[in-house]
Amino acid sequence: MEPVDAERARQLSLFRPLGYQRNSCGYCKSNNGSVSYYASSLVVRPNHYEELIHRGWRRSGKLYYKQNLQRSCCPHYTMRLEANAYQPRRDQRKAINRWNKFILGPEYLRKVARLSPWTREEKRHRKTHFDLQSAVHESEYNKIKRPIDPITNRPLEPAHKFEVNLEGDSVSQAKFDLFVKYQTKVHKEDVSRWKTKDFEGFLCSGIKRSPQTVTKANATEKKLGSWHQCYRLDGKLIAVAVLDLVPTGVSSVYIFYDPDFEHWEFGKLSAMREIAYAQANDYAYYYMGFYIHNCVKMRYKGNFRPQYILDPESYEWDPLDGALSDKLNSQPYVSMSRERAPQQSRPFPDLDPDVDETEISLFDLNMPGVLTLDEVKALNLNQWLLLYHGSFVQMEDLVGWDQMPMDNPQSVKGIVAELAAVLGPKIVKDSAVVLFD
Repeated sequence: MEPVDAERARQLSLFRPLGYQRNSCGYCKSNNGSVSYYASSLVVRPNHYEELIHRGWRRSGKLYYKQNLQRSCCPHYTMRLEANAYQPRRDQRKAINRWNKFILGPEYLRKVARLSPWTREEKRHRKTHFDLQSAVHESEYNKIKRPIDPITNRPLEPAHKFEVNLEGDSVSQAKFDLFVKYQTKVHKEDVSRWKTKDFEGFLCSGIKRSPQTVTKANATEKKLGSWHQCYRLDGKLIAVAVLDLVPTGVSSVYIFYDPDFEHWEFGKLSAMREIAYAQANDYAYYYMGFYIHNCVKMRYKGNFRPQYILDPESYEWDPLDGALSDKLNSQPYVSMSRERAPQQSRPFPDLDPDVDETEISLFDLNMPGVLTLDEVKALNLNQWLLLYHGSFVQMEDLVGWDQMPMDNPQSVKGIVAELAAVLGPKIVKDSAVVLFD
């Protein structure tokens, strides 16, 4: 084969297959109730991660996983919201308005109303319309009005200095301290569980940051990759929202905040700010991560509308409201494409309860949304790249590759084939596999 040039190598994502595994469920706490396919990577391109999202994947640090929704106790459905179609509910509007009043303070609001009053048209419009962009930026220090106070002859100051900045997903002592405080107070975790390297691996090992050229007259670059949106109050870090920016969307990864501010509903505040960021920067979608219908703590995500759910079999997007929601009320696993055309769907195999499904071939499970054995064979894995001791080779260069069975989960070819089946053809085309240290 011809050697992979440096430019081509820079465009590749790298995946190490970890296989199909059962784990305890973090939501209903059942032992071995959740089952997913796992892979790890330190190099994933933003456009490739977007493709993975559209195939039901999610990441936690450098760990990537795709759940088998049909065989898990609490199916995790990928959801997304059309940013420009977002219609905030009353409780969401109330949350951002309450925060803004706290930041600005009654004295500032009273003096600004006198020194820089709204016109009648502005007052009328404000009463009848909620402008998301104005609301989320209303109390930011660099956006507020600061007319000269005639008494002090100085610019008017709000009660608090509130700043929000988008920064690289790097570790700092302030971020780590805030994270530990959040985990121990909100999630009741032992403080000894987290070290700086654990925090870095969890929230600072994201997808590669890179600019994407935007073909608009008024814009030059669009941020891509993993970022931290940092909230500071009077100079103190009080919240960090971890975001993945992909070509067409903003994906919410995690948010941690000072528990002293819990009553301000940072879940709502951060979601609204992230939707506003998507709108302002031409990202069509906002991804709130996984949605678990029977989990009370997850229900708030469905209140951000219009929300769509990724079909686990066809990868089409169906509105959460209506038929899909009704189905989820009565059964944990739902595929609307299967409901619409059951005769075209692959049957799920009946497994012997004594059989460990993690020990059999993925191709015998009919995991929703995964390529069949014949579809993987059509990908011609012989040319798939393998990173071996710092150099790229093709799979067919491995000794004995041709004789290896593809449906044997213990063979190298079987391991590679299962990874290809879960990643899908687009990722296989632009990625390489890491098997050996």
